[in-house]
Amino acid sequence: MNTPTIEQLNNEFSLQVDNNILHFKTGEGGIPVVEIHNHHSSALISMQGAHLLSWIPKGKEEVIWLSSEAKFAAGKSVRGGVPICWPWFGAHESNPDFPAHGFARTVIWQVINTEALTDGTTRISFATQPQVDNAAMWPHETSVQYDVTVGKKLEMEIITHNNGTEPVTIGQALHTYFKVSDVSKVLLYGLDQTYYLDKLEAFEKKYQHGLVTINEEVDRIYLDTATECVIEDKPLNRSIVIIKCGSHSTVVWNPWQATADKMGDLGKDGYKQMLCVESSNAADDVVTIPPGKTYHLWVQYDVQPCNEK
Repeated sequence: MNTPTIEQLNNEFSLQVDNNILHFKTGEGGIPVVEIHNHHSSALISMQGAHLLSWIPKGKEEVIWLSSEAKFAAGKSVRGGVPICWPWFGAHESNPDFPAHGFARTVIWQVINTEALTDGTTRISFATQPQVDNAAMWPHETSVQYDVTVGKKLEMEIITHNNGTEPVTIGQALHTYFKVSDVSKVLLYGLDQTYYLDKLEAFEKKYQHGLVTINEEVDRIYLDTATECVIEDKPLNRSIVIIKCGSHSTVVWNPWQATADKMGDLGKDGYKQMLCVESSNAADDVVTIPPGKTYHLWVQYDVQPCNEK
């Protein structure tokens, strides 16, 4: 299928209903993006990877962190935003040459629907199909739909369809980079008294005592976590409330300075302004989808004043 032009996308899918506006334009690196503005918030999504780059609730600050040194190029992942990790999370279990976190975040997705909802929110639906270039990595008969609903709250849902005759096992995550005032000053609620795998210690299983704080490099998969998480950011007087369904693992990541410096695309002191809290199906939480069935991973983000957490 040929990639549609900006004009074709706007002719078929643009919206302008009262204050609800959706349109397509050429973004950085020549990659098409969709801009959404409505009464509740605004958002920016790249067509490559269906990668959300920005979400700003009306009258509030940016919620999503995007590196000042993010690189925008065909087939390359972007540092920041909300990358889609699919159909595996982390390294491929048997072939280290396959890309970490799968290939969904670096392919161009197809827009299949846009809608101005009656409550003033905006929904855009994307889809992707197995591609020739990825057949060796993923020979299974699957298709994926990704719905993003932009409003006072942000909702994202990955729907994986197993179109084949055999069960398919997937790992996945919405690898969200949240923007924070200073990562060393935020508190992460919702993971107390849970076990986690510490990637920095060869995935040693450990136990979380108390709230999660960040004052060094952190790379963890929290296990059996289905309840909400809250990032309390008192300097910004806001709490980011994360609710999810279809996920029983939560990844928490910040590279801290030494690792960030080696990565080269986080920007000067960028690690201080971001915290990844990822709703995932990772480690033992991978999902097996029977033939003809679907699996849904859904998340919702809400921003509230600290005292309303």
